[in-house]
Amino acid sequence: MLRLEYVYWLLGAFLVFTAAANLRERRFAVAGFWAILACPFLFGEAIAAALASGSRWPAQAMGVGVLALGILASQSRGTPALVPDRKNNKTAILGRTSQPKAEDPGASAQRFGNRLFGPALLIPLVTLLLALGGPHLHWNGATLLDAKQATLVALGLACSIAFVAALRVTRASVGAGLGEGRRLLDAMGWAALLPMLLATLGSVFAATGVGNAIAALVGDVIPVDSALACLLAFALGMVVFTTIMGNAFAAFPVMMAGIGLPLLVQRHGAAPAVLGSLGMLTGYCGTLLTPMAANFNIVPAVLLELRDQYGVIRAQWPTAIVLLAVNVVLMALLVWR
Repeated sequence: MLRLEYVYWLLGAFLVFTAAANLRERRFAVAGFWAILACPFLFGEAIAAALASGSRWPAQAMGVGVLALGILASQSRGTPALVPDRKNNKTAILGRTSQPKAEDPGASAQRFGNRLFGPALLIPLVTLLLALGGPHLHWNGATLLDAKQATLVALGLACSIAFVAALRVTRASVGAGLGEGRRLLDAMGWAALLPMLLATLGSVFAATGVGNAIAALVGDVIPVDSALACLLAFALGMVVFTTIMGNAFAAFPVMMAGIGLPLLVQRHGAAPAVLGSLGMLTGYCGTLLTPMAANFNIVPAVLLELRDQYGVIRAQWPTAIVLLAVNVVLMALLVWR
């Protein structure tokens, strides 16, 4: 059976590879950053078992590791400090790795054409097929994918398949593929951690009662007896909170605790699964609009060497508005069916 731990181990191994490559280049702060981050991926089961037994050292060690990551990120030349390049009228990554690319990107794109999109499109396609067909896939009498985490396991397997497909399309070696992945990870630096950190922030907000405060505020502002008013408050709240915090993972637990569950599900009988799926998609309308989502909207602009550091956001905002309107209509039609 393929379990989520195998995906974590694979990610941890890649982080160790990245740390070792930076260590060989004497970039000690960057190497330490990725090495510390690799530990939870590689030793997550041992840490969870120790916590379950009542031991306090794993939590303390993880806390020290988080503090160390912050210190190393501030000292590392490989993490992306976005600074204005006044000479070229654009934004640059301070301390960007000097590792040369294997080939000029323009020439590579001309040579491979639209075939470059194939491996990227394989990721959602294979993930969807495996997530839906996972319960019907068996090996030696056991389910092939862990049913508890089937979607995440499918995503990890899909990324591995896409990596192999990319090597076949580009005719590159495994070492070259890992090297390019390492170069991109170094260029992104600490911004690669933002989705995980913001998801944790959302859980912290929910646990500290922010959702209850929002519910009380909404109850004073909108007519809670109106299902449509509650739905609009939920959708717009997802967008606003995502814009502020940079990621829908952070906004989702807060808005579900404050509006989704008490008002829409319990009071007006909305379907939780439909509300949750469309609510998350609505939140990502805010991701398209905010520079707080630096790993989505700012770092890519720098990596692509765009003259306007907000060029990605300017190109995305019409899509965000249309998608928001469509999602509100879909929720109004589907959550009460």
